[in-house]
Amino acid sequence: MRYWAIMARYKHRKHRPAPQAIDTHSKSAGLRAVALFEAFKGSVVLLLELGLLTLIHKDAGEVAEHLVRVLHLNPEKHMSQAIISAAYKLTDAKLWAIAAGGLAYATVRFVEAYGLWHRRVWAEWFALLSGCLYLPWEFYELAEKATPVRAIILASNVAIVVYMLTIRMHASRAGGDEIIAV
Repeated sequence: MRYWAIMARYKHRKHRPAPQAIDTHSKSAGLRAVALFEAFKGSVVLLLELGLLTLIHKDAGEVAEHLVRVLHLNPEKHMSQAIISAAYKLTDAKLWAIAAGGLAYATVRFVEAYGLWHRRVWAEWFALLSGCLYLPWEFYELAEKATPVRAIILASNVAIVVYMLTIRMHASRAGGDEIIAV
């Protein structure tokens, strides 16, 4: 009996409409630019992991030494030594594990790119949150050793986070995002 009484009271409440799944307020050009950037990141990781898989059943240490020579890096420097040392420790199982992690990362980037390309609200939130997760690490890396590449990576990530935050704030002001308290 109690169940039916609760359901009768619930039935007479005003219901809020469900939030929209497609962002109709934002311009698609900006979202598609971010989607292309995310797809690019996923593609780069996918290509790197395919290159890494070519090392299976090979001596990765010898390949690393050859790469250091081809790139004219000083083999006595710390970074060259670290790369060569890490390569000698690679096993086929570790290569497969790294490739699986890379595949998972690339899949996430491609799903995010798909959602942004099709103006999905969930993808905007996902881009905002995933971008924010990288910021502390990127600030730390830049503070540790400032390089132009690190500065560009940080600036692009900050730009994406600010853009996504702006989109979501405009949507919430326009009534596109309703938070339903439970």
